[in-house]
Amino acid sequence: MTTFTDITTTTWDDALDAIERGYELGWSDGLPVVPPTTARVAEFIGYAGRAPDDVIGELPERRRVITVAKAAANAVMAGCRPEYFPVVLTAAEAMLDPVFNLVGPSSSMGGAAVLCIVNGPVAAQIGLNSRNNLFGPGNRANGTIGRAVRLILINACAAIPGLFDRSVIGHPGKYTYCIAEAEGETHWTPLHVQRGCDASDSAVTVFAGESPRQVRAVGRPEAILYAMADAAASLGTSMSTSGSVGDVSVGIRQGQIVATFAGNSGLWRDWTKESIRDYLHANIRRSVADLKRGLVLRGDVEPGDEAAMIPLIPEPEDILVVFAGGEESNMASVIPSWGPKVGSTAVTKIVRTT
Repeated sequence: MTTFTDITTTTWDDALDAIERGYELGWSDGLPVVPPTTARVAEFIGYAGRAPDDVIGELPERRRVITVAKAAANAVMAGCRPEYFPVVLTAAEAMLDPVFNLVGPSSSMGGAAVLCIVNGPVAAQIGLNSRNNLFGPGNRANGTIGRAVRLILINACAAIPGLFDRSVIGHPGKYTYCIAEAEGETHWTPLHVQRGCDASDSAVTVFAGESPRQVRAVGRPEAILYAMADAAASLGTSMSTSGSVGDVSVGIRQGQIVATFAGNSGLWRDWTKESIRDYLHANIRRSVADLKRGLVLRGDVEPGDEAAMIPLIPEPEDILVVFAGGEESNMASVIPSWGPKVGSTAVTKIVRTT
């Protein structure tokens, strides 16, 4: 039986046969894949300037070693162009970083997806969308880069739905989840610069997240931020569940969030990313009473529990603020992390160019 290792040496009678064989062999995410011919895969590898057997990361829990060639084959199947491949490689290297702890979010019942946030010159160079319909369809670079990451997870990392991917519900970001920041259209510091890169660098930040929760609010920035804090602190996210083990409660699973802001950047002229993070950090919290009613914390509601508030974000720096989305309306979104910060932490890596 053909395995994924043989992907670039397999021959097919025609393109339709190759697509059907992709389904039969389990290489697909449910959508048709582009046949990964030897020549096409070699073109991607050559564009990245890497050797095909270069190791970009390992998943020791599954005895998997991921190489440039495997990543290239999946990028081809996802429909990428060669110039997208350095971004795909960087995203794969970032999610395989031990700090990200890929085995957790990729196998959890919680159904997290790997969100890729691209910053720097490469975003414009390859035409990544940072504006209208940010998380939706319509852009090849966003759609295929995000899809390539998912196919790498399935084919190279064995995160196969129903096998090692034990997601109960999942969400559409598990098909594709890639955006760019509209960093040139705001006075805010770009995300990658906040995370230690130079402004001239191109970088990818990976984040294990739930689906975006759209936030609508009218009026001043304070109204939008108040609504965002309320959405982020809602019961039922990974951050408002218990970290209990057996009968012993180990507290709330505090995690990270991504907060995106769309619309006219002029609305935020008196705000910085730092002041936004400080506001959200102070207000993303939930009362002890609510957490007990939701069985997040043990015990009956007692006097004082309504007023006692518990923060759900460890530090202001754990809020990743991104300016991206359509210009027509001042809308926002909140993306809670898969689990506690110790479970999976966002990772940013610089895109290597030849």
